[in-house]
Amino acid sequence: MDLRGRRESSNVEDRRGMSTSSKAGIGGLAGILIIAVMTFLNGGGLGDVVTNVVQQGALSQLQEQTVDGQREFTEEEQELAKFSRQVLASTEDVWTKVFQKMGKTYTPPTLVLFTNSVSSACGEASSSVGPFYCSGDQKLYIDLSFFTEMKSQLGADGDFSYAYVIAHEVGHHVENLLGTLNAAHVQMNKVSQTEANKISVRLELLADYYAGVWGHYENATYKSLEAGDIEEAIDCAEKIGDNYLQKKARGYVQPESFTHGTSAQRMKWLKKGLDTGDMNTTTFGIPESAL
Repeated sequence: MDLRGRRESSNVEDRRGMSTSSKAGIGGLAGILIIAVMTFLNGGGLGDVVTNVVQQGALSQLQEQTVDGQREFTEEEQELAKFSRQVLASTEDVWTKVFQKMGKTYTPPTLVLFTNSVSSACGEASSSVGPFYCSGDQKLYIDLSFFTEMKSQLGADGDFSYAYVIAHEVGHHVENLLGTLNAAHVQMNKVSQTEANKISVRLELLADYYAGVWGHYENATYKSLEAGDIEEAIDCAEKIGDNYLQKKARGYVQPESFTHGTSAQRMKWLKKGLDTGDMNTTTFGIPESAL
């Protein structure tokens, strides 16, 4: 992916090299659910939506202390940070225009870069959670070491696959701005865990689709995609499918526990967004067999 000379977003908080000490009181069912989500993601899932526990009254106290770490960043880390800022800037440009066409105003999210652990409006998380979006503060959180782990543990590599990770989280922000995210969470609280998982799958596939929509307009405007870029992203989508990850971790799959979608579904919706860029398409209101 060619981003040479492209601007870098200023909507970035660089908390890398900071040590974080947080005291968070998370009570009730929502607190249990957020811990369960983080535990599940410890197996290597990509970019789950962390439920806004603040709005649910579950986060009773959050205190953060940061201490500057005397850490030198490698050239590779700095390049990844720059790349992430450029990708975020691209999503700002693309989604601003897409929202204008819909008669809406796009409010960009903030990207938080961190090391090891971080505190958000949704609670404290370690880097093992993977990239995530918090609707409570409208921020995306990512430890850049995740990209190295993608390559070493999953064999998913390439700059456009990394861009897809960021664009997927921005896709959740788009869902939030359009009201889809909140409506889905309300419904998830009314149904069984199995049914809630199915709604989660639709949210994740829609975020994949929106990542594709971004890629569609990014390339249409700047011709930034190079040979092999789309294949890299599709390969990444395959390797973060629930069935792929569960098979790799356990040797078997449990479809009722899927929360992100199968490899085939994730590849399908990412590719569909890349091909069409159509904002009238959604993963909601269609039969499960059509996902």
